[in-house]
Amino acid sequence: MNNGDHITSPAAKVKTSTPPVRIFFGFFGIALIRKWIQAGSQAKFRIMENVDQQLVNDFIEACHLAGRLGLVRCSSGNLSLRVGPDTALVTASRSWLQDLREDQIALCRISTGELLCGGPASVESRFHLGILHARREIACVFHFQSPAATTFACIPDVTDFNIVPEVPFYIGPIARVPFLLPGTAPLADAVVAAMRDHDLAILQNHGLVTVGTTLRHAIQNAEFFELACDLMLRAGDRVVMLTPDAVRTLREPHAGA
Repeated sequence: MNNGDHITSPAAKVKTSTPPVRIFFGFFGIALIRKWIQAGSQAKFRIMENVDQQLVNDFIEACHLAGRLGLVRCSSGNLSLRVGPDTALVTASRSWLQDLREDQIALCRISTGELLCGGPASVESRFHLGILHARREIACVFHFQSPAATTFACIPDVTDFNIVPEVPFYIGPIARVPFLLPGTAPLADAVVAAMRDHDLAILQNHGLVTVGTTLRHAIQNAEFFELACDLMLRAGDRVVMLTPDAVRTLREPHAGA
């Protein structure tokens, strides 16, 4: 034997070779894992496939619009939209509305709060779904924290916001909810109770909730209320509010609601 000849020991052969059985089960295991992942992914999005894609697109665009208008900061706001008799889209927990993606949306059952796919839903989904369940005519619930309006959420003795016609005409009377911890059942119950006969509520030291028959309707309510609050802050002691007669006349569209 020449000195240059390479000798492979039996032990080395055992270490470097893979039995055919192990190769088979290795490929089989990988294929099985891939199948499980694919099945799980399909199951996750199967229910979302039953939602009209245009509704999903509109929902995302409304979230982006709310961000552009400055009605939310980072993950402070949340939005929901009725998409079926007992289903609603809800923004996911800790998502930023201004750059919301489709994978940051939860589909929930309105009557039970059950998460059907996506998620996890916003911690405030309890009052979103509670309002949608209590008021069948409403399609959208919007929780926002715009600067001027949230300032008045921290001033408990202000009750009259009728500084411009848009408030009594489009929004109507404003409800107030005392401070309760965010994401809790007591807060959800209080908000739902307040919103049974109001289209906008101030949550003490927290923010605002409004509703609409469409996404744009809810965002319009929020924007008009923010406008009114901003004007009141700018005017200060010199502010002149609408007269009671004017408010009564402007609120007539809400009388039969």
